[in-house]
Amino acid sequence: MNIVTPPPLGQVRIALDGAEALHVLHPKAIVAFQGGPAQREDRIMDLANAYRKRKWIRSRLCGPAELILGLPPGCSLTVIDIPEDSDLMFNFRHVLFYTEGLRMQSRIQKIKTAWITREWVRMRFSGPGRVGVFTAGDLATVELDPDIPLFAESGALVAYPERADVRLSVYGNTLASQHMNVQWQLKGRGPALIQVGSTDSALAEQLHGDGIVKRLLRELLPFGSVYIK
Repeated sequence: MNIVTPPPLGQVRIALDGAEALHVLHPKAIVAFQGGPAQREDRIMDLANAYRKRKWIRSRLCGPAELILGLPPGCSLTVIDIPEDSDLMFNFRHVLFYTEGLRMQSRIQKIKTAWITREWVRMRFSGPGRVGVFTAGDLATVELDPDIPLFAESGALVAYPERADVRLSVYGNTLASQHMNVQWQLKGRGPALIQVGSTDSALAEQLHGDGIVKRLLRELLPFGSVYIK
């Protein structure tokens, strides 16, 4: 399978040979398909996956064929190779497609972890195969350490190893901990996948040239962001 994501972001071109098949979990993302009509077969998802994806239909596409997938503005696609012994658990909402032959397993989270993440189930893939993950901005990979914690925003973490130690935490001094989003603290071994598209609206506002006094008042005064425009 050949996958090309030409700049600018917004499209993905995939070429399948005659022995390959691809499962696309967001069929409406398929904006063009070059192949025989019978080479696309839409199927109804099982109830659990339909609930997590908020979608009822997935598409199976077989080669030889080519297709173009459209991505939302500001999103990018990363294709991840999944070895046979992979223990990465994905937030299923980020999975756009996966190659046929991969095995999917729903992994019930530990009560402690589920309470922190508010996700009772994550998806684990066993390879060999490939998974296409779409994210806000690019996807960064950080290797976990068993002793040095990694702190990541709760909404930014796309996947992490099943055996990782995950805890709810903040870090820094008192002022820092009061002005940050919910963080996950992770320790262990293996990669953590993090989407790096910023959700901080104040960062974009810097481009509009607000003065330093206004910015300080917004951050320091109670409800400053509401009353100071």
